[in-house]
Amino acid sequence: MDIEKAFGEVLKIVRKKAEMSQEELAHNSSLDRTYISLLERGKRKPTINTVFSIAKALQILPHELIKMTEKTIK
Repeated sequence: MDIEKAFGEVLKIVRKKAEMSQEELAHNSSLDRTYISLLERGKRKPTINTVFSIAKALQILPHELIKMTEKTIK
């Protein structure tokens, strides 16, 4: 599995676990909802700033998203 798809899967799982819609996550992270959707589908590569914004909105540490993504790739 490539990194983009793995990150997307992790993002979707964590977002749903936080009981947050794509719209809410977008608003809380100052990103567009369509961009969140593209990330979740593995169609876009997140920047480090994006990872930090999303992590803050989800109230987790950025390295947790990266660590979960790494485990998903393996």
